[in-house]
Amino acid sequence: MHTDARTWFAERTWQSPSWTVEELVAAKGSRTVSVVLPALDEEATVADVIASVRPLLGSLVDELVVVDSGSTDRTVEVSLAAGARVVRRSDVLPELEPVPGKGEVLWRSLAATTGDLLVFLDSDLVDPDPEFVPRLLGPMLLEPDIHLVKGFYRRPLTSEGASGSGGGRVTELMARPLLSTLRPELTGVIQPLGGEYAGTRQLLESVPFASGYGVEIGLLLDAHGIVGLNGIAQVNLGVRRHRNQPLRALGLMARQILGTALARCGMLPSHAGELTQFVQVADEWLPDTSGVVVADRPPMRSLLVR
Repeated sequence: MHTDARTWFAERTWQSPSWTVEELVAAKGSRTVSVVLPALDEEATVADVIASVRPLLGSLVDELVVVDSGSTDRTVEVSLAAGARVVRRSDVLPELEPVPGKGEVLWRSLAATTGDLLVFLDSDLVDPDPEFVPRLLGPMLLEPDIHLVKGFYRRPLTSEGASGSGGGRVTELMARPLLSTLRPELTGVIQPLGGEYAGTRQLLESVPFASGYGVEIGLLLDAHGIVGLNGIAQVNLGVRRHRNQPLRALGLMARQILGTALARCGMLPSHAGELTQFVQVADEWLPDTSGVVVADRPPMRSLLVR
């Protein structure tokens, strides 16, 4: 491990966080907290994620918002019934035509919320732990100068049972080797692509957002460039279960992440924008080319005047 990464890991990693909600509320002071759940067709799981956060409303958490990315199922209705405020992506900055992707709704959530600190939780979590939000907020509330907190966890595949840890395939096969090559100072980050993390509005409004699955690695690289290693922390969330995606979908995800990382490091190749995979039809293998979104949304601070 890179020397700086080793030092950071020892100083900015919380393996067994012990703070209580009461301690965090006292440390919070006048600061406000928004919890954001990006959602696309998550009617089966979003209510449980909302339920894991709702007991904190009015104390540690000031607003709980589901930002819907164009769901065609009952995600919106289920979220409202579960007690969250729901914002459709098209209703935020309506003068800008939405583009597909998770990063797009995370970016728009900055304009739909007011918290000084934001916590992002994926909406496809299974059995989400109510401690996720307090643990992610702890480093920012208790330590000065921390602007981004990444969660880390064991990620079992659906088929593995309670003790497995085969999830995070894109992380292990692509993102981690990529960071070790391009930005070795960040090799101490356990889950660079994880969807559970928290940040200060000050940081999040100052950086661009990749509109697709490159959003997490883009935020990590930009945060490193702006606040340095000491401004980033990571905290143990235990176990994270979610709906695992098929291998072909992971290929597209990896391509978006690669494009974002290379762009952040000034190395974006000229052929960015598509990925060709191959499918078997009868006895033939045929190319199947998909477009890949690698564009960024600009820093929100450049659009909003508060």
